[in-house]
Amino acid sequence: MASDPLSFKRLIDIGIALSSEKDSDRLMERILLEAKAMGNADGGTLYIRTKDDQLQFTILRTDSLQYAQGGTSGQAISLPPVEMFIDGKPNLRTNVSFVANTGETINIGDAYVADKFDFTGTKKFDAATGYLSKSFLTVPLKNNAGRVIGVLQLLNSLDPETGEVVAFPEETQPLIEALASQAAVSLENRNLIESQKQLLDSFIELMASAVDAKSPYTGGHCQRVPELTEMLTRAACESNEAFLADFNLNEEQWYELHIGAWLHDCGKVTTPEYIVDKATKLETITDRIHEVRMRFELLKTERTIAYQQVLLAGTSDEAGLKTQYEADLKQIGEDFEFIAECNLGSEFMADEKVQRLKRIAKQQWTQTLDDRLGVSFDEARRKGKTPSADLPQRVPVLDDRPDHIIEHDGIVHSANPDNPYGFKIEVPAHKYNRGEVYNLAVAKGTLTAEERFKINDHIVQTIVMLENLPFPKNLERVAEIAGGHHEKMDGTGYPKKLRGDEMSIPARVMAIADVFEALTAADRPYKPPKKLSESIRIMSVMVKDHHLDPDLFKLFLTSGVYNQYAEKYLELEQIDEVNIAQYL
Repeated sequence: MASDPLSFKRLIDIGIALSSEKDSDRLMERILLEAKAMGNADGGTLYIRTKDDQLQFTILRTDSLQYAQGGTSGQAISLPPVEMFIDGKPNLRTNVSFVANTGETINIGDAYVADKFDFTGTKKFDAATGYLSKSFLTVPLKNNAGRVIGVLQLLNSLDPETGEVVAFPEETQPLIEALASQAAVSLENRNLIESQKQLLDSFIELMASAVDAKSPYTGGHCQRVPELTEMLTRAACESNEAFLADFNLNEEQWYELHIGAWLHDCGKVTTPEYIVDKATKLETITDRIHEVRMRFELLKTERTIAYQQVLLAGTSDEAGLKTQYEADLKQIGEDFEFIAECNLGSEFMADEKVQRLKRIAKQQWTQTLDDRLGVSFDEARRKGKTPSADLPQRVPVLDDRPDHIIEHDGIVHSANPDNPYGFKIEVPAHKYNRGEVYNLAVAKGTLTAEERFKINDHIVQTIVMLENLPFPKNLERVAEIAGGHHEKMDGTGYPKKLRGDEMSIPARVMAIADVFEALTAADRPYKPPKKLSESIRIMSVMVKDHHLDPDLFKLFLTSGVYNQYAEKYLELEQIDEVNIAQYL
């Protein structure tokens, strides 16, 4: 038999089949079934060595008992693992643990007369079932390094003619060992792939968690968007809608979507916290309103000194002077209150407010100390762009100075119209502008154009980061999936100005998931969570404005995905009734 060309061809065919199997359970089951067929065995067991040196039952089969556990049987294995070591010493009592420790093949013709190994458990099983476990062939599965990673055990070789239980023929053993060797390589490769996948998944989730942990303003976002994305994509796969007739995902495409969704905001690691968390217009690492307050305090002090100097010099209108002095102090206080209100960014800055801001800014205080002392090298370099002034000098209470301008410190990917990524973005002239009047005059919210660009730039950085990772071919769309959730159906989105028909369905799905999660999130410290009905209404407006895909939004509602997500993640008081008919 060992020289039979058909046997070797079969062995080669089995090796090819094992190497192409991607499912671990089916792979291990195939190994055992092929070995059983080669040895004409009634039963067999496949053990896999665990990290803590136990031999875990993985597949159990006994044909005559119609006994099947593990693998694709749907039946869990109830037997405890076999210990490779007892009290720190190799366990050589059972034939399975002996083979695992020594790497030797054991061929036993009759377990009931063999005295080298303990078959107590086997005999108890026989007594309970009426079975007779007689002949055993136990073969180690060794990886390329010679380490035993599992054990293959065949039970009761059957004579092809009589059907009687006989010892496993010596000429069969080399073929089973060859199969075990092939199986070990296949298992090791599959384990390596699984380990690499687990490492990649862990790294991806670590990255997403780091982005969420970086700012309380986005807590949980990177973890919830992937789940909602997969929920809506699954509904798309199951849909009978005409535009989804040819849409479906295989196992590799689902994994591609999983990675793209988890990494959709990975570029946020490049966004400074003080911009993401910018709560007031003058805030950088600290809120500069405190510095401005001290200047207004100084204005009051200077006005008081001037008043007292006039009194000391003598005046005929002391009462009028006092009235003017008190009015001046009152006006300084009101001016600061106005500046402080502007700093909050809670109200729209109309033109008249901006004009008042500029008038107040022109008030001057006396600087007597050099503001170039004790500053960082970078700030000293910026201040060095203008000549130092003679002190003391009168300076505005609020100012936009040249040293407030921070230039771009490297290549801005989106600034080059010929960039390799396809970005179509207008880049501000400067990286940041920390001018005090410039910031306080921001019309809405707290962010300047430069800061808003920096926040939006996270998607640019996401695409750049992912495009430069050596993803295999089956994951080549990760960057496209992750980088499309700020694009709009009408081509006015960010950063490539793609139209709806230029984006994949998963990318359009993620845009919906990203918006819905942001609207309904209950863990944003800067806003109360919106109710379900209000969130759906806002999204319907975005659909009308050609920002979100209308067909996928309809599916989002009719499939009930919005409600499934709400029940899992929204606060109870957020969930109200939604009349989806008005949006269909």
